[in-house]
Amino acid sequence: MNGIVHPYLAKLMSYLEEFQLLVESQTYPRLLTLWEEYCLADTVDGEELVAILQTFKDSIFASIFGQYAESTLTLWDNIEDQKCADAVLRLVLDLQTTNTPLLADLATDFLTKQYSSLPNFNEKMRIIGLRSRQTFHGAISNFELLSHMDKGKFVFHKGGWGVGEIIDISILREHALIEFEGITTPKDVSFQNAFNNIIPLPSEHFLSRRFGNPDVLEEEGKKDPLFLIHLLLGDLGSKTAIEIKEELCDLVIREEEWSKWWQLTRSKIKKDTKIKSPKKSRERFVLRKEEVPHEQSFLEALKHVNTREGLIQTTYHFLRDFPEVLKNSELRQNLQDHLEEALKKEETPPEYDLAHKIELTFLLDEVISTPSPEAIAELIKPLEKVDEVLGHINIVALKKRTLVAIREYREDWIALFLHLLFSIPQNTLRDYLFKELHADEGSKELLNQKILDLLNKVSLFPEGFFWYFQKLVSGEDVPYSDSEHQRLFLEAFMILLHYVEHSAEYRDLAKKMHNLLKAKRYTVVRAIINGASVAYLKEFLLLASKCFLLSKNEARILRSLSEVVQPSLRETAKDKPAEEVKTIWTTQEGFQKLQERCRQLGTVEIVANAKEIAAAREHGDLRENAEYKIALERRSHLQTELKNLSQQLNQAQILTKHDITSDEVCVGAIVSLLDAEGKKIAFTLLGPWEADPENNILSFQSKFAQAMMGLSKAEAFEFQGKRYIVQDIKSYL
Repeated sequence: MNGIVHPYLAKLMSYLEEFQLLVESQTYPRLLTLWEEYCLADTVDGEELVAILQTFKDSIFASIFGQYAESTLTLWDNIEDQKCADAVLRLVLDLQTTNTPLLADLATDFLTKQYSSLPNFNEKMRIIGLRSRQTFHGAISNFELLSHMDKGKFVFHKGGWGVGEIIDISILREHALIEFEGITTPKDVSFQNAFNNIIPLPSEHFLSRRFGNPDVLEEEGKKDPLFLIHLLLGDLGSKTAIEIKEELCDLVIREEEWSKWWQLTRSKIKKDTKIKSPKKSRERFVLRKEEVPHEQSFLEALKHVNTREGLIQTTYHFLRDFPEVLKNSELRQNLQDHLEEALKKEETPPEYDLAHKIELTFLLDEVISTPSPEAIAELIKPLEKVDEVLGHINIVALKKRTLVAIREYREDWIALFLHLLFSIPQNTLRDYLFKELHADEGSKELLNQKILDLLNKVSLFPEGFFWYFQKLVSGEDVPYSDSEHQRLFLEAFMILLHYVEHSAEYRDLAKKMHNLLKAKRYTVVRAIINGASVAYLKEFLLLASKCFLLSKNEARILRSLSEVVQPSLRETAKDKPAEEVKTIWTTQEGFQKLQERCRQLGTVEIVANAKEIAAAREHGDLRENAEYKIALERRSHLQTELKNLSQQLNQAQILTKHDITSDEVCVGAIVSLLDAEGKKIAFTLLGPWEADPENNILSFQSKFAQAMMGLSKAEAFEFQGKRYIVQDIKSYL
């Protein structure tokens, strides 16, 4: 908790900003000079004065400023608002260190007028020091704390004990027994200790309700999420989404219900006129003092827009979230003028300019009463470099509308859609492209060929392949959903997993692929390998053994599943006394790269992971410590990867010129092939560490490479139904 928010602290003014800057820079002489200047003012803003004094109280200068606190009284006399005047006097008593008779009289008069009818009034006056008048620092705040402290009331401990409920109190002993949320046993706290460390909390305060009766607060929060968010922001101040989760998740809203609840609440917050929502995830939600209509927020946002991209983003999000703002004819005309003016501008490069013009035209269609589709057609029909233009359209919904327009206005839409299918980054757009291509009789065969080609180019479109693989195994009516092709796709899936697990760019994709394999007790794997041949299962297990993301236990499960399908695999494993050590061919560069990866794992990543584990341990109960479990899982993966790489290094054989021959296809050869259509293509056959299908560098262990191994010039072979002739063989080195 950052502290209880004072009701006057939200409003920032020029003097206040300067005082805050001086406090932050710890420039005390200048601060004192500015204070003297401030005290000479003829008029005073009570809210500003409260904020300034609170700034002093929270700073390292609080005790030093105490000797000058009484000078505030000249300003205090001129404050008309009684609430502000009382707050100023309270802060003056909190800051003062002089204990003058004047301050004692003012404090006594204030407390007598406000609280003389309360029980034990005189005894409390003695405890806070106003009976002897020798030391009465913080007299008003301390008296109000004493008056607040009663059985069942709540307080907040500034020293880290958190919220507490008063169990018992003794004016005679000047002690209170308090049960704190951060302490296992109740604490016996003296009044003097309480004056220094405890803040009173009203019973209706968010923290009081969360500690005292979280079940009721949970029920109210589920019934009216905005009430709960208003209460939190009003009592604790502005918060980021992460900070809101820390205050509510598992303390008010159960963890298993949090995601659904927050999603619903977030949508309500967007439409709430009293909460200012952040534009970025790290910014804060702020509770305004007064409601601000969406129309006013929109017009205010338009005033600060100075780029076409900013205008597009602001307009789109407001029209999406608050379409009713267009009922305001003045706002509608204002927005139309902005959009039309932006359309007249020119930008470079041309693709960037066209992307913005397309977006602006779509938005203008929503604003004007008589939309004109001809304007979009004029932009779409002559459009070149479609993929680059789409790349500059940042709003997915407008990107899809662009694709819909291409489908409607372009005769070459099939070629464009096929080109974009696997390269476009958003799955929703891939779904649309696939749906249109699959539904059109003229494009079905081309679509099928495009998908089949993907099998041999998984590293070119990792995200696109994973998207289609999910469709394939989900039971959708898509090409190649038969069992034979599903097995081919599973092999390609394992090859891709091995490729992406070492790439920082595809770290999230690797996790998704790993999770898909394990999901629902390996349902996908079970379904695809059912009925597979021994040869296929051996290849599948070989590919799985190269994926370091798979733990030993996961690899054993995959073997067990394969043995269920083909029991002979179990016998083979049993009868085979020892696994044959296979040579892994590599270039000198590949060998050094693997050595460097081992060094990185052993000296950097595993060391950093050990620190993560140590830090996670400090977060508490290890049984429910998600960070600790994630860190342990990462340690297992890192250690497995290091062990496997070390084993591979021991099996490595560096290629030399003497190992390569031009008489037959072998490791280290560049092989030129001629396909059935007369097309010439060259492949380089190297070790698995140098494999790069995008540049036609194949691992000698791959099926395609194995199909041509040992062949001489002019010899032919078949692979996946296609015929190839070896035209030329030469050395890579």
